[in-house]
Amino acid sequence: MARTAAQSRATATATLLSIGQVLARLNPEFPDLTPSKLRFLEERQLITPARTDSGYRKFSAPDMERLRFVLTMQRDHYLPLKVIRGYLDEMDAGRTPDLPGSVAAPSILATERKFSRDELVREAGATAMLLGDAISASLIVPADVFGEGALTMLKSLVELQRSGIEPRHLRGFRAAAERELGLIENALMPVARRKDASSRARATEMAREIADQLEIVRSSLIRSALTRLDS
Repeated sequence: MARTAAQSRATATATLLSIGQVLARLNPEFPDLTPSKLRFLEERQLITPARTDSGYRKFSAPDMERLRFVLTMQRDHYLPLKVIRGYLDEMDAGRTPDLPGSVAAPSILATERKFSRDELVREAGATAMLLGDAISASLIVPADVFGEGALTMLKSLVELQRSGIEPRHLRGFRAAAERELGLIENALMPVARRKDASSRARATEMAREIADQLEIVRSSLIRSALTRLDS
C-alpha cells in the first residue's frame, strides 16, 4: 500500500532527535553541552535544527555531525566560533578550505593525541634536557601525559634553540600570558557574573575572540619592530 504524505512526514520526524536525545548522545563526549549552549550555537548560526509545528527543535544526522564538529573544534583546537562558522560557510558553498593553523581539516571523530615524556621528546625532535628546561621556565606544564599543545610548544623551542634562544630566555612570555589573562578576565566580568549556562558559553566564546585579537596586536607589534630593524 502506498504511504500517505502524512505517514512519510511522520517517519521522517521519527528519525530526528530532540534536544534531550542529542544531549544523551553527546554528553559522554562533551559533558559541558547543555540546552542553553545548543540554543547559543543556533543563535550564532552554527547549527540550524528543524522545528516542529509546535516549535520544538529536531536534529537530523547531518545536524549531529555538524554539531560534533563544532564542539570538537572548540574543545581540541580552541577555535573561536566565528572562525568555525567561516569554515563551515565555505564548506556549505562547496569549497574545501583548510582550517586556520592547520594543513587540512581534521576528522570530526579525531581526538587529541597523548604522549608520554619520552614520546613527546621523540616526536618533537628535542632532548630530555630541553623539555626539562621548558618545564622549569613554565612554558610547558609538568605532567605524566602531554597533549598536542605541549608538542607544538616543544617543536617551536627546538627551532628557537637552533638560533640560540633557550627556554630560560622566554620566561617573560609566561608573565605576559598571565597579564593577558588578567585583561580577558576583566573584560568578561560583566558576563561571568551571570551563572546560567548560556552566559558561561558566551563568556567562553568571548574569551577566545579577545585572545585572538590580542594575538593580532602582539604579531603586529613584532612585525613593526622587525621593519624598524631592517631599516
